[in-house]
Amino acid sequence: MPQLLKVQNFNVSADGFGSSEDQTLERPFGSAFDPQRIFAWAFATAGWPGRTDGGGSRGLDDHLIRDFSHNIGAEIMGRNKFGHQRGPWQDHEWKGWWGDEPPFHTPVFVLTHHPRPSITLSDTTFHFVSGEPADVLARAKEAADGKDVRLGGGVSTVRQYLDAGLVDTLHVAVSPIKTGTGLRLWDSPDDLRDRYHLDVVPSPSGVTHHLFWRK
Repeated sequence: MPQLLKVQNFNVSADGFGSSEDQTLERPFGSAFDPQRIFAWAFATAGWPGRTDGGGSRGLDDHLIRDFSHNIGAEIMGRNKFGHQRGPWQDHEWKGWWGDEPPFHTPVFVLTHHPRPSITLSDTTFHFVSGEPADVLARAKEAADGKDVRLGGGVSTVRQYLDAGLVDTLHVAVSPIKTGTGLRLWDSPDDLRDRYHLDVVPSPSGVTHHLFWRK
């Protein structure tokens, strides 16, 4: 089986924005993007990590959450997904938003123009890399040891890999909420129909799942 580059559970607003541009330590997605509302569908599922009450929704939402780590051997993410710092690294004590036990459980390749030594937290190692998208993907596939690679975002990173023709499958959960500003993934999901098949599946939670696979 070929190794795939997959975008999973990527959330955007109804007007196509995946985050605001004014990211800070206190607001990882920026001031106009409320993750509690945009990601509410995911938090409500029975399979959401850390759920202890035995409840939660089932159906497609839950399936997509449970499938998040299936056959994933490495992740690529942009620097802004890893943290809020810009330019040369000023704070090497910063080790990501996730604390001592990140949810990835694989090697993670963080795109940056500023070198920094790799760090390991629990069973996740973060490598800070630069280079062309295809070259970074080749490194990630080697580290994935035959499994697929997840492209974790943010918006600019997903756009970069889409523009390079490297994304094999893409799942975008579109919230009914408009933000009006920020970093936009698309003007319309139809923008990708020249390269991808598309199934559009509305969910009772209010989000609409857009499932793309390469033609």
